[in-house]
Amino acid sequence: MGFSIPPNAFGPGLSIAHAGTIVVNANARIGRNCRIHVCVNIGADIRDGNKAPNIGDDCYIGPGAKIYGDIVLGDNIGIGANAVVNKSFSGNVTIAGMPAKVISENGPKSYRDHKK
Repeated sequence: MGFSIPPNAFGPGLSIAHAGTIVVNANARIGRNCRIHVCVNIGADIRDGNKAPNIGDDCYIGPGAKIYGDIVLGDNIGIGANAVVNKSFSGNVTIAGMPAKVISENGPKSYRDHKK
C-alpha cells in the first residue's frame, strides 16, 4: 500500500483517503479522527531525530503535506495540499503554503459540519 506508519502514532478514527506513499516518524503523535491523504510525510526535527510533530484531534492533512520538527498543531486543524509545516499552530484554523501560514480561521470541522 505504500504506508510507513508505526503502531500507536494515530488515535482512533484514522481515515486514509488513498493508497500511496505516507511516511510517519515513530515519535510523531496524532490524535483522534485524522483524515490523511497520499504523499504525506510527518518527520523528525533535523537537529534531534527523537522530536517529531504532535498533532491534535480532528485534523485534515491534504495530499503532499510535509510536516516536521518539534512542533505542536492544535485540535481541528486543516493542512492544505503540499503545505510545508515546520512551526506550531493553534487549533481551529486551516493552514497552507510553503512555509505554512494561516489561510482561514475555520478548521476542517466547520466545513464538514456545515449544513446548506
